[in-house]
Amino acid sequence: MDIIRKLETEQMKPTLPPFSVGDTVRVSYKIREGEKERIQVFQGTVIGVKGSGIRRTMKVRRIVAGEGVERTFPLHSPKLTDIEVTRMGRVRRAKLYYLRSRVGKATRVKQIFGKSYATQAAPTPSAQPAEAAS
Repeated sequence: MDIIRKLETEQMKPTLPPFSVGDTVRVSYKIREGEKERIQVFQGTVIGVKGSGIRRTMKVRRIVAGEGVERTFPLHSPKLTDIEVTRMGRVRRAKLYYLRSRVGKATRVKQIFGKSYATQAAPTPSAQPAEAAS
């Protein structure tokens, strides 16, 4: 089993941007059409994240011409080129499948202002050891 885990960790992407359920994201995904390859952007709300390790996926939902469209993206796929968080959402559920039955303004998720994942991950100055401070 250790051999399989080692192979999987070699194939995983070294860094993924931090995001959570309820966030609005722009996912850039490679699309192959015949001989040509292009990048298509899919922007929507993350309604679910499941799996772990190399099998981790996220489900993104958006409304196109009044019709709901959902797409599942494997996070460690080589076809996935970029994930950009455009706004952070405040939710109290792990899965937002209830948004499927909602229409119009009822599909909106409350936005978190003033916070970003970059500021949350930054270490605080008081966390440094006393030896390094002197």
